[in-house]
Amino acid sequence: MPRFRGIIRALLLLTLAAAALLGVERSPAEAEKVAQRVLARAIVVDTHEDTPDAMFERGYDLADPSAPMMVTIPKMREGHLGAAFFAIYVSANRPGGDFIHGALDLVDLVYEQVGKHSEALGLAFTADDVVRLHRQNRVAILMGVEGGHMIENDLRLLDILYRLGCRYLTLTHMVSLDWADSSSDKPRANGLSDFGRQVVARLNQLGMMVDVSHVSDKTFADTLAVTKAPVIASHSSCRALADNPRNLSDDMIRQLAQNGGVIQINFYSPYLDQTYAEARRKTSEQRRAEMRAARQQFAPDRQRLAQEIDKIDARYEAQLPVPSFERIADHIDHAVQVGGVEHVGLGSDFDGIDSKPRGMEDVSKLPNLVRELARRGYSETDLERILGGNLLRVMRQVEEVSHRTP
Repeated sequence: MPRFRGIIRALLLLTLAAAALLGVERSPAEAEKVAQRVLARAIVVDTHEDTPDAMFERGYDLADPSAPMMVTIPKMREGHLGAAFFAIYVSANRPGGDFIHGALDLVDLVYEQVGKHSEALGLAFTADDVVRLHRQNRVAILMGVEGGHMIENDLRLLDILYRLGCRYLTLTHMVSLDWADSSSDKPRANGLSDFGRQVVARLNQLGMMVDVSHVSDKTFADTLAVTKAPVIASHSSCRALADNPRNLSDDMIRQLAQNGGVIQINFYSPYLDQTYAEARRKTSEQRRAEMRAARQQFAPDRQRLAQEIDKIDARYEAQLPVPSFERIADHIDHAVQVGGVEHVGLGSDFDGIDSKPRGMEDVSKLPNLVRELARRGYSETDLERILGGNLLRVMRQVEEVSHRTP
């Protein structure tokens, strides 16, 4: 009996600790007031939006109010977005390789769009730039390179991408490299190779954030063992709530917090909800077959192909138990309880996902999440941290390490 009393007491203490951390729940009316105050002053940062590739493939403009992209200027405004990291992503299966030229095409597109819409957007290179642009009522646009394959085993290309404004490198994407292993592929390097360690060291020297989303658990551990600066998981959720290798385990979240880094919660339904992920697997083969047929039929017409792909996705999504946006808040709660409120942020994966939670269909819906977090009892200070303050703190620390690193 004493043993059970001890277990009950421990559970009670954990419950009380969690309640103290999150605060007292608010009524919807109170939560709305808190959310409005926070959104009026917070710099909301999203560390992963695949918008450049969507624009490139579909031929849309960021200011077009009719564009079906998840991220456009009107939607950014409605969602109170303060800063967006646009992903520079070229598939590792690109015919003929030559990844760097594909990356440069996307960087050029970002520069073109920011220049074209300079009244609403501004290119940011530092945390201070983000703050300055926010004061000017412009959305700060930053860039992150999604996949180490794009540097083609040449550190000089990493330097070039940094000079062009890219401020993080996701070490791998879906394919393992000869210097770093992916969470979605068989290992080739047993974590980080010697060259992989050189990549991390060079990122620290440049002041470019190391991104551990997509990497294997061994690569994650090796990265934290060698980095001199905090790292980010730019778009990953919690493995304890959705068992996917793209998500971080509780041990990984704790290690990331000890490193001073942040986990930026991903909004992709399979990474949020186990029930949805399992139901989706049953239809995935048929869904992929229809996608392949559409690509063969409509390949010459980019916009028509995009429309057909969207129709296929919508039809399958209508049959699946798509989670609500509150599930994002569940992952934030879990990450906060495991790693601390100073180490959690937002990395939506908008424009790169084919399933998003109900109530979080695009960037304009971000206030729904803020209201929900406010309802759950988060303080205004903690909301500002989660929405962007934590990421800006990491950026500054990475910049400081760069200044100290020869």
